[in-house]
Amino acid sequence: MFTMFHGFHLVEDYHRWKKANRNKRNPIGIKALKLFLAIAIPLFFWIAPSDMYGLPGLSPVEHRVLAIFVFAALMWLFDAVPAWTTSLVVVVLLLFCTSNSALWFFQYGPDGKKMDNLINNTDILHCFADPTIMLFIGGFIIAIAATKSGLDVKLAKVMLMPFGTKSENVLLGFILVTAIFSMFISNTATAAMMLTFLAPVLSALPADGKGKIGLALAIPVGANIGGMGTPIGTPPNAIALKFLNDPNGMDLGIGFGKWMMVMVPLTLVLLFIAWLVLKKLFPFKQKEIHLQIESNHSPHWKDKVVYATFAVTILLWLTDSITGVNANVVAMLPVAVLCMAGIITKRDLEQLSWSILWMIAGAFALGVAMKESGLATHLIQSVPFAAWPPMIVIVGSGLLCYLMANFISHTATAALFIPILAIAGGSMSDELAPFGGVSTLLIGVAICSSVAMVLPISTPPNALADATGFIKQKYM
Repeated sequence: MFTMFHGFHLVEDYHRWKKANRNKRNPIGIKALKLFLAIAIPLFFWIAPSDMYGLPGLSPVEHRVLAIFVFAALMWLFDAVPAWTTSLVVVVLLLFCTSNSALWFFQYGPDGKKMDNLINNTDILHCFADPTIMLFIGGFIIAIAATKSGLDVKLAKVMLMPFGTKSENVLLGFILVTAIFSMFISNTATAAMMLTFLAPVLSALPADGKGKIGLALAIPVGANIGGMGTPIGTPPNAIALKFLNDPNGMDLGIGFGKWMMVMVPLTLVLLFIAWLVLKKLFPFKQKEIHLQIESNHSPHWKDKVVYATFAVTILLWLTDSITGVNANVVAMLPVAVLCMAGIITKRDLEQLSWSILWMIAGAFALGVAMKESGLATHLIQSVPFAAWPPMIVIVGSGLLCYLMANFISHTATAALFIPILAIAGGSMSDELAPFGGVSTLLIGVAICSSVAMVLPISTPPNALADATGFIKQKYM
């Protein structure tokens, strides 16, 4: 996480809490058992006869990809190790066991001949430099520059000003401003920053009032829902967009602006509903709230470079369908300008959220492996997706994804569901057409991942809000 972000100490506390919570849920014996099961079950899949799966003609490469997929699912589900670690291991397993640069004995079939469906190792490695990864890096760079220039605090102060001092309006202000920030900045960093601004307010509110609970909950609600508004708002969005825009797949050409045209109105509706629910459940005893948001940043000429770069980048993202410049290409503009101006330094680059990028790359690698090995085709032919009612597929997958995302990483949930649903959607595209097509299915999963926030462990913003001490789990 970025050490220069306001409220970084909250993020550090969160990571310590997460580690302690993981150790508490996974004492040595339980952790060993989970790791044993996460290795033993996929190993059984690996060595079991291919006919057991009911997929006629399953090749050894497809067989291994299936076993690796099961390994990823169990490791992410058990949460015995950090999710990004599993993604890295998955990529390594795919390279060494299923690629055309695998260990020599994995490249030959039972007949002694070299298999022709080995995955190109460069296709797997390209997942680490996928255009969507570059899009996220551009977003991270903008976020760092906004903090270093004090732009984030200035924007927060200006954006909260129109909501006045009436308590209910301040609550709405925090929900909306948090949501807007989380569209372009990491949800965790946004929540930490906004909680820093909110901390003195929470302390000043009456001890016997419920309003402080609503205010504390406004931050994770705004951060989680707001992230749905842009492709870079949250990793599940990026994973869905990757499969929807794959030139060798669906190739729907959904740009940054097109995504926002659909998702921002939905986000605003959900945020307004959240405001009504919070103010109803947690009424304010104090009728007015006076905010004091101050910045310690000293003005510098480089700030103007940041402001201009920020504005131009956002404008180009919003008008990608008009300019013809891809959003992934636009993301490289702030990287070049801000690095050349000396605003982003080598130290800043070292502090990018690489764990998130690796997590996304692991999801992409699983998708590549399933497609290039032929496993995707086998699944389409063997599972009668097209025979299922489309609404059952859309609603059922969304509910299942929502339930899982409350207990495991949102990104891990999307990484498991989206590759499979991309296959299912491709086989029933005609049936899904009246309901918005395959995009409804995949974006629905991304949305369901983002709104899963019923527990402190569901998302980092939830955990940060829980750490304020004003929220009990039952309120979430």
